[in-house]
Amino acid sequence: MGALEKLFEIEKRGSSTGKEVTAGITTFLTASYIIFVQPAVLSIAGMDFGSVMMATCIATAFATALMAVFANYPIVVAPAMGHNFFFAITVCGAAAAGGMGFHWSQALAAVFISGSIFLFLSLFGFREKIINAIPSPLRLGIAVGIGLLIALLGLEWGGVIVSKPGTFVGFGSMRSGPVLLTFFGTFLMLALMIRKVRGAILWGILGSALAALPFGLATFHGFVSAPPSMVPTFLKLDFAGLFANSQWWLVTAVFFMLALFDTVGTLVGVAMAAGLMDESGKIPRAERAMAADAGGTMAGAFLGTSTVTAYIESAAGIAVGGRTGLAALVTAGLFLLSIFFSPLAQMVGGGYKVAEGVYLYPVIAPALIVVGSLMLTLVKEISWDDPADGFSAYMAIILTPLSVSITEGVSVAFISYSLLKSAQGKFFEVPWLTHVCSVLFILRYAFLAG
Repeated sequence: MGALEKLFEIEKRGSSTGKEVTAGITTFLTASYIIFVQPAVLSIAGMDFGSVMMATCIATAFATALMAVFANYPIVVAPAMGHNFFFAITVCGAAAAGGMGFHWSQALAAVFISGSIFLFLSLFGFREKIINAIPSPLRLGIAVGIGLLIALLGLEWGGVIVSKPGTFVGFGSMRSGPVLLTFFGTFLMLALMIRKVRGAILWGILGSALAALPFGLATFHGFVSAPPSMVPTFLKLDFAGLFANSQWWLVTAVFFMLALFDTVGTLVGVAMAAGLMDESGKIPRAERAMAADAGGTMAGAFLGTSTVTAYIESAAGIAVGGRTGLAALVTAGLFLLSIFFSPLAQMVGGGYKVAEGVYLYPVIAPALIVVGSLMLTLVKEISWDDPADGFSAYMAIILTPLSVSITEGVSVAFISYSLLKSAQGKFFEVPWLTHVCSVLFILRYAFLAG
């Protein structure tokens, strides 16, 4: 116990070993849905399901252990929702479908570069200048837009929203098994959340999987097996292929920006909930926490998964008393043990075949719908009474889901903000980096977007 106290200052923070262990387990239950969701999302880009699951578990365990030991925070670090869809749908999507046409190995290289930049800026204290250079309306609008995109994809994966000639999209059949299962899973998760059940999203996913079995909407493969091979994705980064594409810088920049916003926002929220901020309102060891985040992203790219970042789900562990890195270390250990449960992950995220080459994911879809709805709560913080702020945020919110592209939402939002603030006579009040980004996005449309 003396070593644990020396490393984590458990008693000093008003906690106990028992509380920290309980908090670590609680955080794992709350965040472990990513074990099932991440492979399903990245398999859209052609990545091997089992290998991505392994990469997800190991990268999460590594990054969370870094957060525990290096920064002493009860925060889990795992592949980020939103980033994974940007990776699979926008970056690796076919150009004909609105994607950028990168191979997943090239996208992993971009993730690694963005993590390296993040690590450099974290270690040398440049992060505040960058954070302050991105106006709050844009940060909030981008987050809400990503939430809507995630929700839209969840509705599509469940068969609730389908393609419809003339209006592009329409409502699916309520007689469809996948649609009924999607609604069942969604309401089950929400009911559990209302009842304040820890791990509501995880239990909702497992409940949906059990309900799917009798109707042939999921296939039981067992519970435990030897870990899947990591060969299909391990060390498959293609830097040469990345740099051969003229839009490599844009992909890398968006990966970096999303990671920055997510990490800072989560750190602030979690630190406030845990009472870890100092008297001046700053987060102690923030640079260490972000360095752990960046290191996890770099490791994840080598292993074969998209950007990892601090999870707001860590607040669940904090709510039951977690105050130190020991809770995070427990969570990391549980994610590492999860590599032996690949058959369960395959049952949950393997998909239901509805036609040749067409799959629905009604077991996973409710998690995306619910997570997307939670991200929409940020909309109330946007200053809608300011036309420049409100409209710029609106562009990110509306274009991200409708174009199925985070890049387009970000690009038009930045351009709108610079132009509208200039029209207000506030050109010099906008951070110069925001104007630079806007010019780069304009040049992208002029010469690269086609």
